[in-house]
Amino acid sequence: MEEIDPETLAEVAYGIFEVYLNREIRLRGPYLFELVEQGADFEADVREIFGRFEEDYPELAEALLRRFGGIDAIYAPLREGEGVLPSKTTRMYWIVQDAPGPSERGLDDDQVGKWLIFVAAEKVDEAWREVRDETVKGTLGISAKVSTAKPNPDSRDERSVIYIYTRDWADEADVMRVRERLRELGFEERIGYKRNIETYRGEYSEEGRKVTYYSA
Repeated sequence: MEEIDPETLAEVAYGIFEVYLNREIRLRGPYLFELVEQGADFEADVREIFGRFEEDYPELAEALLRRFGGIDAIYAPLREGEGVLPSKTTRMYWIVQDAPGPSERGLDDDQVGKWLIFVAAEKVDEAWREVRDETVKGTLGISAKVSTAKPNPDSRDERSVIYIYTRDWADEADVMRVRERLRELGFEERIGYKRNIETYRGEYSEEGRKVTYYSA
């Protein structure tokens, strides 16, 4: 088996740890983003959770410690907004926020689609907070994600992008309900909605050719 590049392994390990950390923090009460934005000290939680992560995924934990040198180097950027604010996140390409409730409940990935909002880099933190907080309240779609400050070789736009996912692209009433709520939040310019099936096929908008299923 071909050996994985240590840097690549550390990147993958960090992404997995962020998911693990968010889940464990949430089980204790608040969301990670709430702790960060309240200025709370949650170092003890991070250390305890990393210890459990190390037990569950020893090779990934070892890769993180080799890459960052210790828990302090993992915790300090978290306090500053790594993994919470797009402008402060340089270790992952995306920040994801799921709506409350079990995401697997009757979910058909081929039926999922998303509204796309493109935002100037200097405005993305504020825009993400609006979308994230409404997603957590359950008033938007099933999930949302935002591109971060980590340079992405696959990016086709210099702006940041926020995706707001809905369960079923064929449920036009629900898709447009989410669009209306986005208008109420201040996203009034016309935006497009893309189905996952087009994304999986690698189909993207080009001059004279659009792949958006709805536009509103």
